[in-house]
Amino acid sequence: MKRSEVNEILDRSWSFIKSHGVHLPPFAHWTPDQMRTPEAADIRSRGLGWDITDYGQGRFDELGLFLFTARNGSHEDLSAGRGMLYAEKIMISRAEQLSPMHRHNIKAEDIINRGGGTLVIELFAPDRDGGIDRAAPVTVPCDGIARTLPAGGKLKLAPGESVTLMPGIWHAFWSEGGDCLIGEVSTVNDDRTDNVFEMEIGRFSQIDEDTAPTHLLVSDY
Repeated sequence: MKRSEVNEILDRSWSFIKSHGVHLPPFAHWTPDQMRTPEAADIRSRGLGWDITDYGQGRFDELGLFLFTARNGSHEDLSAGRGMLYAEKIMISRAEQLSPMHRHNIKAEDIINRGGGTLVIELFAPDRDGGIDRAAPVTVPCDGIARTLPAGGKLKLAPGESVTLMPGIWHAFWSEGGDCLIGEVSTVNDDRTDNVFEMEIGRFSQIDEDTAPTHLLVSDY
C-alpha cells in the first residue's frame, strides 16, 4: 500500500467519522513529529491512533479495514486483574470490504454498528484445537439476548445493534448497503500478537513511502 493511498484513506475516513457526530481525541490531529516526541510515549506504547490495513495483500478495497484506537489498557493490569483492563476502537468497514476470518486468544470484544450500512458477521465456534469447527452451532450474546446460529451463520447488525465475541470465536465481517461505522469495546488489545487468521496473511500493511505521511499509523511506531 502506498503512503499516498494511506493519506487519502485517512482524509476520507475522518470525514465519514465526523458525519456521524463522532469526535476523536486531540492526538488524532498530531503531526508525525509530534507523535515522535517523548510526550507521546504512552500513546505509542499502548498502540493508540490511526491504523489502516490491507493485511499485506495490496487490495484494500476488497480486503481491508480502517481503525482508530482511542484507548487501551496494559497487559500488566490485565495480568493483575485490576486497573485499565479495557480498550476502545472506532472502525470503518467499507461496503463489501472483507475483514477476513480470524479469532483472538485473549481479547473479548463488543462489536457495535454505530451507523451507516448493515454490518454482516460470519461466525464459527472453535474446535478443541482452536481451529474452525465447521459443524457446531455458535451462540453469541447480542445486546443481552443469546442468539444461536449454524456454523458459518451470518449475523446482521443494524445501526445500534451489537454482538459480544468471546476469545476463540472465529469471525469475519463486512458491510452491506453502504459503509459502516463500527465501535469496538474490548479487553486490552494487542494487534501484534492476539490475531489468529484462517489465511496466511499479516495484520499490518507494508507501506511504500512514495510521499510523506499526514499522520503516523500505529504500525509506524
